[in-house]
Amino acid sequence: MWFIAGCVIRRFLWRIIRSEAILRLKLKPMRFSCHFPSAVKLLCGLLWLWNAPTVKSDEANEIRIGHFSNVTHAQALYARATRSFEKKLGVPVRWMTLNAGPSVIEALFADAIDVAYVGPNPTINGYMKSEGKGLQIIAGSASGGAALVVRADAGIVNEKGFHGVTIATPQLGNTQDVAARAWFESKGYTLKEKGGTLDLIPLSNSEQLLFFMKKEIAGAWTVEPWVSRLQIEGGGRLFLDEKTLWPGGRYVTTQLIASRKFLERHPELVRKLIVAHIETTQKINADKQAAGVLINREFKRETGKALPDTVIRTALKRLEFTWDPIRSSLKKCALDAYRAHFLREMPDLARIHNLILLNEVLKEKGLPLIP
Repeated sequence: MWFIAGCVIRRFLWRIIRSEAILRLKLKPMRFSCHFPSAVKLLCGLLWLWNAPTVKSDEANEIRIGHFSNVTHAQALYARATRSFEKKLGVPVRWMTLNAGPSVIEALFADAIDVAYVGPNPTINGYMKSEGKGLQIIAGSASGGAALVVRADAGIVNEKGFHGVTIATPQLGNTQDVAARAWFESKGYTLKEKGGTLDLIPLSNSEQLLFFMKKEIAGAWTVEPWVSRLQIEGGGRLFLDEKTLWPGGRYVTTQLIASRKFLERHPELVRKLIVAHIETTQKINADKQAAGVLINREFKRETGKALPDTVIRTALKRLEFTWDPIRSSLKKCALDAYRAHFLREMPDLARIHNLILLNEVLKEKGLPLIP
């Protein structure tokens, strides 16, 4: 349609230019000048603009990144504290702090952010809702950090001790909620909502700690730093570290995703972001204690209160920071969500990862490629 409109406009403009030339030939005395009338010059300019090359796709003037104020999003907190992304990318970084995975996906689809750090289940949901057109995973970020913590006085000594108790998860259908449902089902439990004896309720992380200390819940399946806070501040006992349920103890907790539109329009900028992400990950892993100080400082700036030093140290020890998205674990997350009826159908995730740029960068740095 635009091609046809362009042809019509060109023909119209050319007729005006030609008629102007004919009129000049009829005028006497005739004296040629290198200057056409201003109207004709304007039309010539419009013709040139119509045929001018478009702006290059990678000329973005900023990048907008979403993340949580959480140690599982450590690369984002570290980068904000040090401004390392701005230095590497060469463009301003506009950060957006969000509180939940669904909010991240909504912001991405509303074109409020371009890339984001987010957990696996919101990513799967967003990918399915957009029929694979809205987002892709471009790198991993964190593995581990999720666990089931119970009150020391709750009387839960083994897997058979959860009948008649209440366990909290951060949000209905979120990554930890799905993992908890899958594990309890594997142990033969039926939830109260289905007529069983175990009550699984959604509580925000801050509410979990409060209810835990008030003895209104027996435990919580959550993620760092709240696992450490329940232990250190709440006197809880680590009942199950989720990494024991996964091959090699590795599973995706956080990953880096990008809007497909942004990825297709600005591949070079996304490539620079991946370089910055990898280098930030390396710096955190090289000295987690020093990184923890920077991360906690940024955490305080964003939330108004720093974490206790013991909490930040314990939380970082439980987490593996990596650019590997651990693809196999994402499939298991999707299967568990489907079995828990959070997904209407088992999703096809064959194209949810786009690791071309990641592997290009890894090859340049002499690091192992991600299969």
